[in-house]
Amino acid sequence: MTRMLKPLLLLAAALSAPLAATASRVKDLSIVEGGRDNQLVGYGIVVGLAGDGDSNAATTLRSVANVLQRYGLTINPTDIKAKNVAAVMLTTDIGAFIKPGARLDVNVASMGDAKSLQGGVLLQSPLLGADGRVYAVAQGPVAIGGFIGGAGGAGGATVQKNHPTVGSITNGAIVEREITADLVRDNTLRLLLHNPDFISAARMADAINAKWPGMSSAVDSATVKVSLPADYRGRDIAFIAELGQIESTPDTLARIVINERTGTIVATSTVRLSQVAIAHGSLTITISSNIGVSQPNALSSGQTVAVPSTQTSVNEGKGGFSVLNEPPTIERLAAALNALGVSTRDMMAIFQTLKRSGALQAELVIN
Repeated sequence: MTRMLKPLLLLAAALSAPLAATASRVKDLSIVEGGRDNQLVGYGIVVGLAGDGDSNAATTLRSVANVLQRYGLTINPTDIKAKNVAAVMLTTDIGAFIKPGARLDVNVASMGDAKSLQGGVLLQSPLLGADGRVYAVAQGPVAIGGFIGGAGGAGGATVQKNHPTVGSITNGAIVEREITADLVRDNTLRLLLHNPDFISAARMADAINAKWPGMSSAVDSATVKVSLPADYRGRDIAFIAELGQIESTPDTLARIVINERTGTIVATSTVRLSQVAIAHGSLTITISSNIGVSQPNALSSGQTVAVPSTQTSVNEGKGGFSVLNEPPTIERLAAALNALGVSTRDMMAIFQTLKRSGALQAELVIN
């Protein structure tokens, strides 16, 4: 029960502390339009897998035959054994202004029935953007951060740590083409908020205008337009660097996030509740089976037999009923749930019921 109540205690302690709005830098709250990352994807083969590769998949065999054909070897795919080879997909992100010759980390994931990529080496593979052009080339040894051991199957045992069919190559891709971007157009740039909100956008525009009057305005909840001052014309990068240091206070949405898998509960201080009453109770039924042994006395003609027995117990927890009086804040809700002794799973159900009843004025996110 103590472990179950930890999320409630942490929630109550965090929300009971005095909260003050904290200003953050513009560069941490937004990005400049045009300076975003782009996704790259590619297909390749990993060799040297010591029998843990694909089980002679047709696509893998053709890939191996195509690689050998580059070196002047023409081989029928049906004549190739691919147990040491695995077909993989490659993914990575490339930022704007990354110059040719720079290196990127690459994610590698098996797309066939390979058992493991441990010890494998990726052969040179192109990485393409959404426009179909090659922006980088990847190659190198794959690190999987895990392992798989044992023969498995009938009478065997298998030990596995992490996911041996997914790995990465640190600095495994070399950039071949730069992705250009225009950050400033007609002496104007646009800031895109990470968390769109009308109040946050208006506050950011006001903070910028406090330094450069009349140079900024909020276009919508996600965009703030900024014009370059006259003394920064032709010095775009210097202006962006100075702009990123301005501090603004973002607004916080009323939101409760529950992660059922880890028992983590996070609620913002802006969560509000209508006056509400909450009842909670539980019923636990336990059924256990035991095997006893009936053994005859010495020198008797009886036989030793196994005697099964079944025991059933019912435990009904006491129901609780708590009324949240004014002001019905999230702090009072956490204290009430703590008093009722609910688990994280029960609390998730209570929050869902509160949302459906209309008593919870907040967004509820359950992962």
